[in-house]
Amino acid sequence: MVRCLIIEDDKKTVEIIKTVGNEFSEISFYEVSEDQEGALNTILKTKPEIVFINLESVKINFLEFLFEITQYSETLPNFIALASSKEKAFDSYRYGFSDFILKPLNELSIRKSLLRYQKRHPIKQIETICLKSYKDYQYLNVDEILYLKADNNTTDFYMSDGTKISAYKTLKVFEDLLPKTFLRIHKSYIINRNCISRIHYGKSMCILNNEHKIPFTKTFIENIDLINSALSHNTLITLN
Repeated sequence: MVRCLIIEDDKKTVEIIKTVGNEFSEISFYEVSEDQEGALNTILKTKPEIVFINLESVKINFLEFLFEITQYSETLPNFIALASSKEKAFDSYRYGFSDFILKPLNELSIRKSLLRYQKRHPIKQIETICLKSYKDYQYLNVDEILYLKADNNTTDFYMSDGTKISAYKTLKVFEDLLPKTFLRIHKSYIINRNCISRIHYGKSMCILNNEHKIPFTKTFIENIDLINSALSHNTLITLN
């Protein structure tokens, strides 16, 4: 959920922002008056990702206000400036705000601003798989799966927190269902590419999270080369 704070005394302005904002289910909106101390306290307490703020407020010393936020907060919210004068656009640029909307507001300008934020900050969707056994439903976060191991006609899921979870399906079933970051490297193993810390071709071994040693075979060497290529592409530097 993305938290959005509106620092504005004009109720009409607040309502139009919230009306358009309700179209964005992942954004929660709340408001606070143009009081510097109260607004600062709310930002430091709730850590909003987006802040709509009236740049013409006489109750806020913006240089002091922003300085205090940088002093006590690890990350700055994305400020969207509101003003009735185009000249204030320069101030928003000077303050490092991410956007500027001219008053009186209209739905299109607000919608554009929120869509622009979405494009710059895509929300990662948590993917889960459900293991069902009779009336028992167990949900696993895909990102937390290190590897899968075949055990006869069942499959064991090894999780990042050290737990092992068994499913009454074959490894082949999950090979076809899991995201592309999961690749089969052995008749008995499927690994999460994102958890690989080392590939040792000489020992035919992948090491996950610097701990779990998973063997691979020549049958699946193309998958190993694919993983190695993808990881190398995202590497800052390679040293011999």
